[in-house]
Amino acid sequence: MRILVVGGSGLIGAHVVDVLRERGHAATTVARTARPGVDHLADVESASVDELRPLLAGHDGVVYATRTDEQRPLPKPIYPEFRRDNVEPVVRLFTAARQEGLTRGVVMGSYYTYFDRLHPQWRLAERHTYIRCRVEQAREGRAAAGTGLPVAVLELPFVFGRSGDRLPNWAGPLDRWARSRTPLVAPTGGSAAASARSVAEVAVDALEQASGADIPVADENLTWDDMIGRITEAAGRRRRVARLPAGAAKAALRLGGALQALGGKESGINLNHLADLLLAELFIEPTTGRSLDPAVRETFPAAPSAGAPVAGRDTRS
Repeated sequence: MRILVVGGSGLIGAHVVDVLRERGHAATTVARTARPGVDHLADVESASVDELRPLLAGHDGVVYATRTDEQRPLPKPIYPEFRRDNVEPVVRLFTAARQEGLTRGVVMGSYYTYFDRLHPQWRLAERHTYIRCRVEQAREGRAAAGTGLPVAVLELPFVFGRSGDRLPNWAGPLDRWARSRTPLVAPTGGSAAASARSVAEVAVDALEQASGADIPVADENLTWDDMIGRITEAAGRRRRVARLPAGAAKAALRLGGALQALGGKESGINLNHLADLLLAELFIEPTTGRSLDPAVRETFPAAPSAGAPVAGRDTRS
């Protein structure tokens, strides 16, 4: 196969390119900024269908591996901007892919859409703009692709790993916290997690099978205290993680939501309802069964060498 990887210089996109080439496929990378290994510079998030078609021409499939920071506060109403970032680029991309005759696609989505299907009583898409846009992204992207272009949506949890200087967008604050003297606390609940390598392997499997399925991806399920404990241990700072009472977590998040509202802002994951997610066990049946520990150590190395990249915020490309 010949596959176009949009966001091919990002954390997950770079791993997808590696797996494609290891399996004998050809990969073409598109990114917004010039980096080693980038074949085409283009802002796919703003490109028109006519501008996308030449990039897609001659390919069998396409992977959409860019993302938006769902926690960044924006002035209300936030839905139009989240839709512009998450939904409209995918619709244009798969419209162009259909017109160019591509036969398979993958979108890197969010495991929140999995839980939205699993627990409709949680009203996730109604309460959280980011989740609403992820649901619309999958539905409208597939509609744009049509029946001849199946699109698999990988529903991703926390993703650990490294590719060059690319790290998970959430790694920076956790890295600083794990290495500081600030007390470590964690609420009840937990989350599924996966390595970027595992995500890439599942993505290439979906391309090879021309799958159009929703595919939740996980290596392990971790309680929050287990996750924080593994991160601090990987960083070389073995420390006790105390339990944060559920009431304290809820109060802190409500206060954060109130402060955002006073400033006329809101996050894609609404702080007023975040406690319902934070305190739940957002677990997925493991896809791979492999240990997450190597990816945790990659993300939070114990002793970075001089000049090594520091955990940062942005994995978009």
